[in-house]
Amino acid sequence: MSKITTELLLERAVPRSTRLRKIETLNLSKLQLKTGDLDPRLFSRLRHLQKLDLSDNLLDKFPNSLTLPDLRVLNCNNNQLEDVTALKQFPLLEELTYENNVYLTLNDDYKVMFLLENLRLLNGKDITKLANHVRHVHSRKLTSKVTAHWEKFFRDQLPEKYTAEQVKSIRKKFLKSVQTNVVYGPSSLSEFTRWRVKMIAEEFLSYSLGLELNSDTEPEEKADENEEESTESPREAAEDVAQVTVTPSKRKRNHSKSGAGNKRSKSQANTEEEEAVVNPRKSSHVQDDPAPDKPRTSNQPAKETTPEQGAEGTQKNGEQFPKGQSNRRSSQMTGEQKSQEQDNGVVTLTPVKNSKRKEDVSAEPLHFLQCHSKGNSREDFKTQLWSCVFEPVLDSGARKDPIVSSSRTVATCGGESVCLIDCETGTVLKKYKVATEEFFSVAWTTLTMVISDSRKKAHNILAAAGRRGIVKLIHVAADFCYGEIKAHKKPIATVCFSPTQETHLFTASYDKRIALWDIGIPDCDYNFKASQLLVLEAASIPLRIALVPTCPEQYLLAGCEGGCFAWNIKLDKGEKSRPFEAIFQFPDDESMTTSHRVDGLAFLNDDVVVSKSSKPGCIYLWSWSRSFDAKGKGCQRTVSAVILAELEWSTTDMSYLTLSTCPAKGYVFCGDEKGSVWMYNLSSYTTAWGSPKGKRSERRISPAQILQWPELRVNGEQPPEILVNNVVSDPAFTYLVVLTSVNITAIWKKS
Repeated sequence: MSKITTELLLERAVPRSTRLRKIETLNLSKLQLKTGDLDPRLFSRLRHLQKLDLSDNLLDKFPNSLTLPDLRVLNCNNNQLEDVTALKQFPLLEELTYENNVYLTLNDDYKVMFLLENLRLLNGKDITKLANHVRHVHSRKLTSKVTAHWEKFFRDQLPEKYTAEQVKSIRKKFLKSVQTNVVYGPSSLSEFTRWRVKMIAEEFLSYSLGLELNSDTEPEEKADENEEESTESPREAAEDVAQVTVTPSKRKRNHSKSGAGNKRSKSQANTEEEEAVVNPRKSSHVQDDPAPDKPRTSNQPAKETTPEQGAEGTQKNGEQFPKGQSNRRSSQMTGEQKSQEQDNGVVTLTPVKNSKRKEDVSAEPLHFLQCHSKGNSREDFKTQLWSCVFEPVLDSGARKDPIVSSSRTVATCGGESVCLIDCETGTVLKKYKVATEEFFSVAWTTLTMVISDSRKKAHNILAAAGRRGIVKLIHVAADFCYGEIKAHKKPIATVCFSPTQETHLFTASYDKRIALWDIGIPDCDYNFKASQLLVLEAASIPLRIALVPTCPEQYLLAGCEGGCFAWNIKLDKGEKSRPFEAIFQFPDDESMTTSHRVDGLAFLNDDVVVSKSSKPGCIYLWSWSRSFDAKGKGCQRTVSAVILAELEWSTTDMSYLTLSTCPAKGYVFCGDEKGSVWMYNLSSYTTAWGSPKGKRSERRISPAQILQWPELRVNGEQPPEILVNNVVSDPAFTYLVVLTSVNITAIWKKS
């Protein structure tokens, strides 16, 4: 029996009604409704219904014959919709919301703008001018291109007297060709463009040429997506497009079959999709034993509007972005809207002196951005930023010379978004969002992909992961999230790619496992196959992972909640599930201990490991080879780390303030609980440490410089307490990117 009955409709009417035909407002939210529960015969009696709320249900599509001729307002938030074309049956619709339907993309937004001529508000935003542009200017240009394609390639193929079979054949060839070759606008809208091109082409054949094509209609063919190599979108179209929204690929064949489903938190909310937020920090107070399945901050998932229509970052002086930048701003916004968008994320900077110490590095603050704000709100100082990685340069020698591979484009993640930022200009080049996600980690790899005509080209791929345990795979140049890997049932703390095997991705999860995946190489249709190669069993939650530079295919280090561990990851060994091979002891006051949280881990060079762990005010440098070799050939798993030096650091016991290194310049960076960045120049020490008999430095090494957080004013007020969660430099140490707990990305430049 259907969940929806006449009695339920009368009861859910606002106000309650005695007759279906009198109902004007109806609330059917939170009833676990599926598409089959929407009975067209029953809904056809709601002749005067104007407002319908179907939010928080399980709908994957709309029946094509609901017959609601007077419907003006429709709310479909928090469902599982995969398609919007059935909404054309509501021609009077003026307001539509479908936030948190993860399978709907920017392409669907453009489809409803074209199909619903009376639509004014989409997901709470006024789209009147943009919709008019889509319906008229965009359609006019596509029509011109379709007509030109016919005239150039197909007109002479049709004889003066043609048969039905000839019509059918020419139609099939033309539709396939025109959808493949007629390109307009950015690649992020390629699905919408093909959809409109097919529609325009069929109308052209039917009406302009008088071809009768209504009979024996074939299903829409799967046109190749991004068949040609990715190029920058035409600027004339880019101005009309909002920033990119990442949602799971709707082509299920692109998804990896391996892996588990979505994470289900033990403390999740009443609905299945609204899961508890998991952050690597519960609050501003230290938690000795953090429970990974409980919320780590007071932040709750905010419902987000997608797609975004405005710029996400701004230069420090608040100027508009230069024309032609790939940060896309709609030219259809009113003057008032433009003013609001320019102000979004503006932070007024009043710098103070860096430090009273003698400085050996001169660095100046360039930009302070709020590009991960929920709802583009300038009041958002709660979204925590966690991970940033500089994009590798597509150069044959890039992997060999770290200086050559230096880039000024950095990927950052935090909250529900991943941003690509140009460090020099402060421009947010691209932004990817998943409304139900909270991203904790990003990593780059370079894949040699087969493009058109069997040609090969190197492309940078970005992997992003977080609370849901799902890895998103993003082809950045094409503005396309081409697939996902359901890697873990619990949140993923960090990810990293192998430096020698470009398709090998490590994912470290709160399920106390580190998995090695082969993500495969997508073909020209973005079909790919991911497979799990290895599972490393950890005794506690892994927080940071690092491959040993001298043998990245054999050993992996992990800093965990319960210590620092090493695994043998060589794939020629038989077992695919492996326990750790060694756990390292570190000094703790007068003794040695293995039981401590290691929340910072990186290699300074091929042998020297930098880790932050057991006692406040100290960062250890130790030798991987001398420590691991002490393990010997026996069964001993607990080994003492051979300490080379200690770095003087903040005495805070705050957790999850991680560190990073710049091997080419011999630098270590670590932020603190006051917004400062501690920088250590260790280039003069590394030679001595490399000696087999190199002695431990007796005194703690002081930072070469401490960059203090400048005084910032936002709307006349200072931001709240600032924790530096992460700080990363590019390989050449030109830029320093600082990620904070208050949704501010700071970019410094070395003079």
